Amino acid sequence: MNKKNRRAFLQKCLKSSLALSAGSLWIAGCRSAKKNVANTSSPAAGNPCEDLTGVSPVDVEKRKALGYVSLSPMPDKQCDGCKLWIPVAEGKECGGCLLFTGPVAPEGNCTYWAPQV
Repeated sequence: MNKKNRRAFLQKCLKSSLALSAGSLWIAGCRSAKKNVANTSSPAAGNPCEDLTGVSPVDVEKRKALGYVSLSPMPDKQCDGCKLWIPVAEGKECGGCLLFTGPVAPEGNCTYWAPQV
């Protein structure tokens, strides 16, 4: 192989590796931007437990799929009596759930309610 062919070969390799690196950075950037997309709906008037600001659209759909409602139709089956309930932190008004993210009303309910033992 002469110097001219070797130089052309090395230039092609360099260009290819730069293109691949740029492509992977672009794809990684798209993936991280997708994860950081937050629900931009306005906060629920007067009820912080219905404020889904910062909760991803995927997690909002998960809440809906689990049938979560902020006011239980069955008074004896409320979130604060469920074994999946994450208690309200000091200075907060809403708790959480082990099944999905976002605020959860103590008097809420979902289809996966299970009594605390």
